[in-house]
Amino acid sequence: MVIDATFWVAISFVIFIGGLVYLKIPQKINEILNKLILDIKNEINESEKLRSEAKILLDNTQSKLDTAQADGQEILEQAKKDGDYLVIEMNDKFHKSSEIKKKLAENKIIQMKDAALKEIKDVSIKIAVESVKKIISTSVNKSKLDGLFDKNLEETKVALKKINS
Repeated sequence: MVIDATFWVAISFVIFIGGLVYLKIPQKINEILNKLILDIKNEINESEKLRSEAKILLDNTQSKLDTAQADGQEILEQAKKDGDYLVIEMNDKFHKSSEIKKKLAENKIIQMKDAALKEIKDVSIKIAVESVKKIISTSVNKSKLDGLFDKNLEETKVALKKINS
């Protein structure tokens, strides 16, 4: 058997491997690798848990957003309906108010017309009576005057009764 450098390399390799086994280096490496694998699994599980919680939060937030949008749309539609109703109601109130004001104005015009006609009649009667008095006092004597006055007074009363009727 020839002992050469390859033999000594093989012997040193076996001694090295034996030393590693004696010092339990493969077990320690295995423990470290298992611990790293376990840590990575825990991190992956934690990430999965966080991802599922984030998805649940996203779904909840999305449903709340959808609900808020639907509520907002309902509020807008109700506001439009209320606005239309108020416009119609205000329009009706305006027309009713203008009709009432128109009737009041017409009544006031009629009252003013009646008052003006009455005033004209009263003034006309006064002027006529004054004119008759002047004419009679200047042209007729006292006895004729009394008779004419009584006659005209009766005629005036009859005329006034006809006018007032």
